[in-house]
Amino acid sequence: MSLLKNVGTIGGLTMVSRVFGFARDILLARVLGAGGVADAWQLAFQLPNIFRRLFAEGAFSQAFVPLFNRHYKEEGGDLSDARRFSEEILAVLIPILIVFSALALIVMPWIMGLFASDALEADADTFSLAILMARITFPYLALMSLATLFAAVLNSMSRFAAAAAAPIMLNICLITALVAGANLGDGEEAREATGQMLAIAVSASGLFQLLWLAFWAKRSGFSMSLRMPRLTKGVKELGILVLPAIFGAGVYQISRFIDLFFIATLPDKSITFLAMADRLNQLPLGIIGIALGTAILPTLSRFIANDDADGAFRLQSNAVELCLLLTLPSAVALYIAGSAFTRAFYTGGAYTFADSMSTGAVVSALVVGLPAYVLVKVLVPNFFARKDTRTPVYTAATGLVINVIANLILVPRLGVVGLALGGAIGAWTNCALLYIILARKGYYHLTARVAGRIARIMIAAAVMGAALWYAMPYGAGYYAGTVLERIGAVIALVTLGGAVFLIAAVLLGVLNRATVNQLMKRQG
Repeated sequence: MSLLKNVGTIGGLTMVSRVFGFARDILLARVLGAGGVADAWQLAFQLPNIFRRLFAEGAFSQAFVPLFNRHYKEEGGDLSDARRFSEEILAVLIPILIVFSALALIVMPWIMGLFASDALEADADTFSLAILMARITFPYLALMSLATLFAAVLNSMSRFAAAAAAPIMLNICLITALVAGANLGDGEEAREATGQMLAIAVSASGLFQLLWLAFWAKRSGFSMSLRMPRLTKGVKELGILVLPAIFGAGVYQISRFIDLFFIATLPDKSITFLAMADRLNQLPLGIIGIALGTAILPTLSRFIANDDADGAFRLQSNAVELCLLLTLPSAVALYIAGSAFTRAFYTGGAYTFADSMSTGAVVSALVVGLPAYVLVKVLVPNFFARKDTRTPVYTAATGLVINVIANLILVPRLGVVGLALGGAIGAWTNCALLYIILARKGYYHLTARVAGRIARIMIAAAVMGAALWYAMPYGAGYYAGTVLERIGAVIALVTLGGAVFLIAAVLLGVLNRATVNQLMKRQG
């Protein structure tokens, strides 16, 4: 299947999930607002989710897929050896997750005290609620880590749809809990009850996703049996790859941990502003970044296993070009029109106009690093496909050091906006180092053709940004108006931005039949 089709499959289903996520956050803003229970919920929800994205969606998949493909290749397409390897991993993974989750539940008050803001910790009742919600949500991490094993198997077999569709269940469960909570009333007790229902919904969704992916793996001819845990050669090899991969592949999530430390020093509502802004940032990051990173790793691993350097180079070039073709206009549009989107999506109920404007400022800062975050997801697989997990660790470590330094400088001056900018600076540092090392090792470098096309993409995105800048004031009275006015204003902005970028891209030769044919070409 072609890179574009693979990305389209994963990205399309991810987009459905993100649309449900927007519906969830719109309800969340209106039911819980910002501060108090809302801050407690955001913290309780983020802890297992950061661990999940760091380990399950990041390190585990990046390390597991190349090894699975090697076992699959060595047997000439026979799944028996790959199945044995997967069962060995499952046997060791289950007790590790049980012990880790049990420890986390025991020390949760200490964990929450480490990340909670002074305002949240000072309110004993809300802080106790945050601990309770975190304990209820934490089993989600174990369930999703097991689900990721089945997702990695399906992705390795180039069957991406089931894994891409699974996160929709999380948002459906959360929306159901929010609708039920909205019917309880507007008081503090109603908000606390809603928070607890949300926590239950998170863990329930983890179970549903695990069952969903196990079902589709079995339908694809891949079922696993439980074994006694043993440290086999395959398990040890995966462990060696996973530990550094946790750092190398999960820089975005590690930066979120750093953000939580700094947020604890900021005023009430800061964690909610960052979480709501990150939802807009995660839309293109999830659709494009996760889709590209997931789609290219299995194919890149096969090219490298077959010593096809030309195929690997071509795939990497296509991925970089497609990444920037999609992320640069997204970043520019969100930078210019971020406050319009936050006003339209979030203002109402317990979420004030001032809250929406503060969230919009954070969006504009976050998306400065959007192309870099996606490029990292596109470049890191080139190292993991070669079982080089050390280099991404070094580059990520450097990026995080720069991130912390930037936070120390910017946060006292700009607050939560400075926190978002610090993360963006760290991401661009990581991205630049990854590319420089790939070029020096001869694995990949930008050709004159690709560099020229990237320059033209930047020009097209700048033209689109200018159009949005001039158009924004005309919709000022509609972004926080009636439902129809908000929908119309958002559609108008999106349509204008998309049309201007498309026309500019065609006139500049960025989009043409040859480009589409190259991206549609079967990659391996």
